[in-house]
Amino acid sequence: MSQQQTAPRGGPVWALVITSVAGFMAALDNLVVTTALPSIREDLGGALHDLEWTVSAYTLTFAVLLMFGAALGDRFGRRRLFLVGITIFTGASAAAAMAPGIDSLIAARAVQGVGAAIMMPLTLTLLTAAVPAAKRGMAFGIWGAVNGLAVASGPLIGGTLTEHISWQWIFWLNVPLGLILLPLARLRLAESHGTGSRLDVPGTLLASGGLFGIVFGLVRGPADGWTAPLVLTGLFAGGALLVGFVLYSTRAKNPMLPMRLFRSRAFSGINAASMLMFLGMFGSIFLLSQYMQGVLGYSPTEAGLRMLPWTGMPMLVAPIAGILSDRIGGRPVVATGLFLQAAGLGYLANVITADASYGVQLPGLVISGIGMALFFAPASALVMSSVRATEQGIASGANNALREVGGALGIAIMSSIFAAQGGYETGQTFVDGLKPALVTGAALVALAGVAALCIPGRRRTEPTDTPQTPAPVLETVGR
Repeated sequence: MSQQQTAPRGGPVWALVITSVAGFMAALDNLVVTTALPSIREDLGGALHDLEWTVSAYTLTFAVLLMFGAALGDRFGRRRLFLVGITIFTGASAAAAMAPGIDSLIAARAVQGVGAAIMMPLTLTLLTAAVPAAKRGMAFGIWGAVNGLAVASGPLIGGTLTEHISWQWIFWLNVPLGLILLPLARLRLAESHGTGSRLDVPGTLLASGGLFGIVFGLVRGPADGWTAPLVLTGLFAGGALLVGFVLYSTRAKNPMLPMRLFRSRAFSGINAASMLMFLGMFGSIFLLSQYMQGVLGYSPTEAGLRMLPWTGMPMLVAPIAGILSDRIGGRPVVATGLFLQAAGLGYLANVITADASYGVQLPGLVISGIGMALFFAPASALVMSSVRATEQGIASGANNALREVGGALGIAIMSSIFAAQGGYETGQTFVDGLKPALVTGAALVALAGVAALCIPGRRRTEPTDTPQTPAPVLETVGR
């Protein structure tokens, strides 16, 4: 079956609003719980191991099911599965808010991840189908601004709600948003499909099992030790399953993720850059948030407000980045953003002390924020334009899965470096561990910039799908 799409119902504006809000909800829940953990423990009890799972249960299910969610949307209808994902996510959010104990909260968080994995990759494919090719840069810019803000501002929103209302409201927040989105998506989004081939069940099991094993090992490694049998089993078994997935996908007739896509420098380059960028960004935000609270003595809300020059920058800069990518191509904008973010992290690593003033930190936060904002929108456009329109769901799922795995890997690696060089005993020991961790984060983001430079520039691809949905342009020649 070829690409199918009904006539647009609400146009590009409605599609942008609906997909941006849905993406915000899914992205927000990555880090929103972190600042609420002390209050959750006080209310529900549980050991440290249980509290860690309130964060990792969402990350695990989100990461391992992203590609499967995208494949389901391509097969059974992207709008239909988008509605299913919103329903699951909204219901699980209400269950988390009403959880009577720590175990039920962990279970609800895992189900939240399932809903997010279904709806998140479909936001981009639905948006691409609704927006004309000439205006996709601006649309992706706004979408990227909203999603980038959600990822980075999770600790601020979680801390503010916990401090001024209650921790339950970090989950109740999703419920009215989901209830509003359901009828809007049903009435205002057009249905579309990808390929009509059968679902790749063996590939799905291999990829999901491999990602689960690796992410599980990375999440548990800092707590259990990297030589713990369960951690080693997860890492090695996960790695073996992913190798099996690659070998299987090179020979399967209709694989979930065709390996031939990675022959494209555009697809390989933007996915490598995305994974490395999230690796450095997640680990840095995770540690800097603790630094501001544990060393400088700010409350969760105060720390979040002081991070706004970084976390709030996407709302200002990302739409501009989208327009720039339409004019000069996505590669230079993405690469510039990554090198700026690496420079900002390097600056912070150089100036941070146990009593550093906020004014000293501010330039690094601003530079990192501008860099992150320049990345999000053009990166999304590059992902979607690096494949045929019928494969955009696959590409979106793969890119989001690699980002999530990169985030988990970044927290694990940078936390391990922090623990090896410092600790929580005093402000100085925290800084001793934070500095080399930030240097590592800067190096990883700079490496992401190098990967972005490998993406071909100033090329056009001819449309290959039906006239109803023109194939996206790989890179637009600057005027």
